[in-house]
Amino acid sequence: MSVAEALRAKLEAAFAPAELDIEDQSARHGGGHAGHREGGETHFRVRIVARAFEGRSRVERERAVHALLKDEFAAGLHALSLEIRTPGEAAR
Repeated sequence: MSVAEALRAKLEAAFAPAELDIEDQSARHGGGHAGHREGGETHFRVRIVARAFEGRSRVERERAVHALLKDEFAAGLHALSLEIRTPGEAAR
């Protein structure tokens, strides 16, 4: 399973998102950049919209995502750019 597939599976299972977009941006962080690895899958942008984030601060939302993906970070995931919204926030 690719890193992107693992991210998708875990995020869907944990947060039941209404929207989920995962983009591998590893190519933008090539040679010489910390965390760079041949084959990519080290830097991702994630946009997730889910009711599960209602009532949580931005920091609480990000901590929840990072905690969920701790195994991926341990295995070489280097960076996530996160946009985490509730359905009400996404509609604005």
